[in-house]
Order: sequence, then C-alpha cells, then structure tokens
Amino acid sequence: MSIADLRTANIPLGVADAVLNALPLPVIIIGADGKIADANVAAENFFEASVLLLRRQMLRDLVPFGSPLLALIEQVRHRGAAVNEYKVDLSTPRNPGDRLVDLHVAPLPERTDHVVVMLQERTIADKMDRQLTHRGAARSVSALAAMLAHEIKNPLSGIRGAAQLLEQSAGDDDRTLTRLICDEADRIVKLVDRMEVFSDERPVEREPVNIHVVLDHVKRLAQSGFARRIKFIETYDPSLPPVFANRDQLVQVFLNLVKNAAESFGEGTADSEIHLTTAFRPGVRLQLPGSKTRASLPLEFCVKDNGPGVPEDLLPHLFDPFVTTKPTGSGLGLALVAKIVGDHGGIIECESQLRHTVFRVLMPMFTGDGAGPAPA
Repeated sequence: MSIADLRTANIPLGVADAVLNALPLPVIIIGADGKIADANVAAENFFEASVLLLRRQMLRDLVPFGSPLLALIEQVRHRGAAVNEYKVDLSTPRNPGDRLVDLHVAPLPERTDHVVVMLQERTIADKMDRQLTHRGAARSVSALAAMLAHEIKNPLSGIRGAAQLLEQSAGDDDRTLTRLICDEADRIVKLVDRMEVFSDERPVEREPVNIHVVLDHVKRLAQSGFARRIKFIETYDPSLPPVFANRDQLVQVFLNLVKNAAESFGEGTADSEIHLTTAFRPGVRLQLPGSKTRASLPLEFCVKDNGPGVPEDLLPHLFDPFVTTKPTGSGLGLALVAKIVGDHGGIIECESQLRHTVFRVLMPMFTGDGAGPAPA
C-alpha cells in the first residue's frame, strides 16, 4: 500500500504525491498489521525519520504507551467512519517536548483495513492564544504603572523628605530607622520606574536589524559579567534576512533571556551551557493587533539552556507580571520581554523540561520596502 492508492482515476500519480507532500500537516497511512504503510514529508519532519525508516515501524512504537490514537484507529476500522479527537499528547522520550495534536482518523476508500491519520499540531495555535494573553497582561500593567507613578511616587517623595529632616536631629539608634525609611522609599521608586516602561505606548522605531550582531553583543555583555563561567554555543543561519525591529529593544529582550538562563544554574555551573540559535521557519502567521492583516513570522531565534527547567505549574504563567521563581525577583523581566516582542508583532514561547529549556521568539522579517513585516 502506498500513497499512490489515494489518487483517483482522474488524478495522476505525480500530482497526488505532490498534493500530499505539499500539505503542511503530517499524514500517515496505517496498514492492517499496525505498521506505517506510507507518510508525507510533513510526517517525516514530525516523527524526525525518513519515510523508508517509518515504513519499518509499528505505530505503537512511535507514540506514547496506551495512546488514544491506537484506540481511535481500531474504532475507525470497526465503524468504517472517520473520528476526530483533540489535544492529544504524542510526546515520547524519543520525541520530547510539547507535541499536543488534534487527530483526524479516517478509513481508506476501497481499502478498509488501512487507515489515514492526519495530525494537526496545537503548538502554534496555543502560542497565538497565549500571546494575546501576554499582551492583555502587559496592558494591565500599563494602567497600573500609570496609576502608581501618580499615586505612589509623589507621596513617597514627601515621606523620604520627612525622614531626611528627622535624620538631622535623630540619635544614632533612630538614625538607623530613618535611613531604613529612605532606602525602602528608594526601592519602591525603582520598582515603579521599572513598571513605567509598560506605560510607554509610543510606536516602536524599527529598522532592518542583523540578529546575529545583536546576539553577539548580548553574548559579550553576558560573558563579561553574570555568565563568565558559562559555555556559549552558537548555531546560526548565515543566510537569515534582517529582522524588522528596534535594535536596542532586541538587546534588552535577549539579554534578559540569557540572564534568566544563567541565573537558573545557581551555583553549579561546571557543565552549564547556553545555546543561541537562529533559523528560517516559514508558515507561521499572526494577525496584527488592531487590523485584519496577517503577518508572516518566519524568523526563529532561540535561547536554550541545560538548567533545571521551569516548574510545570509556573510554565503557563511565566510571562505574567509579578510571576517569578527568584527570591529577590520582581517578576517584571519576562513580562517586559513579552510586551516588547508583542509590540514588534511577534510571538514568544517557552518549552521546558529537566536540562532542556527553550525560549523561542518568532519575528517578522524586513521586506526591503520600508513597510515593515510582510503580510501573509
């Protein structure tokens, strides 16, 4: 059984194969013995194996033990009708990470003992949903920052001034308390100043930026300070087109991500590694805020580390304001990163497990006409 059996009398073999291989969704055909009879190119990429290797595999060896997919295939064979199931996890030790998919399983006409399985990855759709949440959270912080600047900073100035006056006539013991008041007032002002960044709604000034120059600059800054004992690995696509962005804000984004990775190692930095990667990934699109235009986000930039990972319960809220695992952290760093990436029309996502955490940023490229990101 091969993909050629899918063609009708009016569709030539080459056209049928070309259509299936052009589909961005993985499609596999399962024979009566449970083996994979054929697969398209997207399925090869999904399972990270060639079609020749897949044809020698039993499907049960490629999916988690007791996967609902196996039961769905038997159900389709028994009923002779198509079945769908949503948000099924197909991650395995061989293919780890976030591999949540929607399943569409149907019998093959004229070969009822064979079943067609189409997989639709949920990852990108969920990323877009979460990105809208990140933007909403950033807007909430914007309103809060504007309120704090007016309602807190002014009274704090008065409190600090009064404490300084008291300090002039206080004894040594009391002077310690007045100094404490001043220090705590200064600390709150610094926190409010950091939050005021969220209330800056001015349009981002953008230009074509070479991301590799940005990442090299970030690496040099990190190696001269907080990441001096950490090994850096770079895997760059030298043919990558420029990203349409603000250079200084990109430095802020990736310096924050690299700093987070470095701090996750704690004291044990003997085998610590931070891996910086760039790649071209066509096919991802996102609707721009306030318009019906859908922009293409083909540029993928990743910051990976082999640290302890992000706690599972924290992962869905990682980019929310005031969420942090650091005892002295404010929880605003990643929220600001999400805001900057969102202001650029991009997506940021995190996938994490023990010794493998990836922060992935998808951004629009410069089109060369000065108009910004390319519509898709």
